[in-house]
Amino acid sequence: MSPLHDPWFLAAAVIAILLLGLSKGGFAGIGAIGTPLLALVAGPVEAAAIMLPILIAQDVVGVWAFRHSWDKAVIAVMLPAAAIGVGLAYLFATRVPEGAMQIALGAISILFAIRSLWMQRGGRIPAPTNPPRWFGFAMGLASGITSQIAHAGQPPFQIYVLPRRLPRDILVGTTAIFFAALNWIKVPAYLALGQFTRAHLMTSLMLLPIAIPSTLAGVWLVRRVDADRFYTLIYWLMLLIGMKLVYDGL
Repeated sequence: MSPLHDPWFLAAAVIAILLLGLSKGGFAGIGAIGTPLLALVAGPVEAAAIMLPILIAQDVVGVWAFRHSWDKAVIAVMLPAAAIGVGLAYLFATRVPEGAMQIALGAISILFAIRSLWMQRGGRIPAPTNPPRWFGFAMGLASGITSQIAHAGQPPFQIYVLPRRLPRDILVGTTAIFFAALNWIKVPAYLALGQFTRAHLMTSLMLLPIAIPSTLAGVWLVRRVDADRFYTLIYWLMLLIGMKLVYDGL
């Protein structure tokens, strides 16, 4: 039976997809709250598996738009490491109970929220202005692990890439292509975990239409709302959800 028969799941899923669409539409970063929010009413691996096909579908637009604008050197360093990270996270998921996965997802959410609030208030995370390749590999590995567990691979990716000061279109294109490729790399892991069931895929398909208008809504809203207050609200909410997941997993 589809999880959509559960009204609590349906409510959480709709909110998660709306936030994901807003993220794609211009509110970068807030989409990371989707999987933790959905995990409050479903297993963490189940929640991530339902979100993945939606992410893959949305990646098509970004990849097509920026297919000629991306940094090959960044992809060459980070993507192989990210693939290893996905494999490590898959092994972790197969060997630990669901409670431990909730704690891991909650911890990632808490760290993401604290980092985002810190950066929003003018804080800086030290990083070399010309990061060496080994640092890119390490951040790629971290991005693969956090992306596999929570679809939250942006912070490690940004820590390596942003100090490189790439031109805007190159930065956006590199980000789009990296995460599009990474999302496809995650597919075999979720297949091996048995999470691409008919019910889960049907749930993803039924939720997909919500993501399209919410992306357009993000483009519209980003020009009309106080972005700082909106981000602050989302990050505090993510912090609370992360704490709840850790509590539930203990």
